[in-house]
Amino acid sequence: MTAHSYKEIDNLFDLPAPDESGRVSHYVFQYIDFAQAPQYVSAGHRFSDCCFLGCEIPTEMEGSIGCTCLIFPRMGRIYNAFRGKLYTGESLYEGFVPGDEDSFATCFDSRVYADYMEKGKECHDIRETLGRSLHDRAIGDAMQDFLSRYDDRQVVAVMGGHALLRTDESYRKVVYISKVLTEKGKIMASGGGPGAMEATHVGAWMAGRNDSDVQEALDMLAVAPSFRDPGWLSSAFAVREKYPQTKYRSLGIPTWFYGHEPATPFATHIAKYFLNSVREDTLLSIAKGGIIYSPGSAGTLQEIFQDAAQNHYETFGFASPMVFLGRDYYTREMPVYPMLEDLLARGKYKNLQLSITDDPDQAIQAILDFPGSQA
Repeated sequence: MTAHSYKEIDNLFDLPAPDESGRVSHYVFQYIDFAQAPQYVSAGHRFSDCCFLGCEIPTEMEGSIGCTCLIFPRMGRIYNAFRGKLYTGESLYEGFVPGDEDSFATCFDSRVYADYMEKGKECHDIRETLGRSLHDRAIGDAMQDFLSRYDDRQVVAVMGGHALLRTDESYRKVVYISKVLTEKGKIMASGGGPGAMEATHVGAWMAGRNDSDVQEALDMLAVAPSFRDPGWLSSAFAVREKYPQTKYRSLGIPTWFYGHEPATPFATHIAKYFLNSVREDTLLSIAKGGIIYSPGSAGTLQEIFQDAAQNHYETFGFASPMVFLGRDYYTREMPVYPMLEDLLARGKYKNLQLSITDDPDQAIQAILDFPGSQA
């Protein structure tokens, strides 16, 4: 049997022409309202081996859809379970008015989170769990479309604590590292939340600008150092407005599982998931150009060992750099680095490419020295 690939269609302008027999085969239609294309419907195309995900299908078209097609109706959720593209700061925070803190509670992201909590993180309603699963599948698919434009080893992630203040020196270091690596052709990725994650995307957002601009942006953000402070999101949008980014890109991967931590709007592309386990594995899996670990707590520690196992087994064909930013933190306060060194020396771990530093430039160089990482 011949394997067929499916082409995805998520807008009316890309509706396919039929073959010579008038048949349309091997397409996935995502959230298409076919009533808006009456000329296409009236053409009498016959559909086979197609998927209709959340589409509006006029009555006159129903008879032309063969039994080999798969139809998923619209799920009736706050979110689009068949979303065909990644979120942005604008779409995720639709309804938020910078300067009006009360508007945060009614923006799109907050409404989805409130619904998620009301139905339960471990919801047993099949319509809801199916909707979440379909949404996460669509987001994963859209993310792979985005990443397909880049070489695998150009994707570099930063892991670290969500509680890191915007005024902390470690925050500034991550901004600098991410800015330089972005300018070197890297696609910076993070968990997409506040703290060290936000710093990653601030650096990418400010790529191409001078030190004075970066300092002014940091000063603007410093009015709300913590994501718990009033004005945290408004100050981010103020920086975005003053310093628009049109050239460089970054990828944030947050989750509604930790929805009390707002997603940073500095990520130009946002893959927000419901299922945190999928989100965690995805972030670690795509960072084939290496991961920089700034100080963090239990979540960061979990990511370190998950990444170490991935590198040990060379899950993706090779091991990537593990760069620890904070010598005292990772040797004394959370002494995971000497432990990994010891396990590596005794052969309990293999293939780990470890380095540790307090110097941002050394962290950058550790990433750039990775074979095949040059753009």
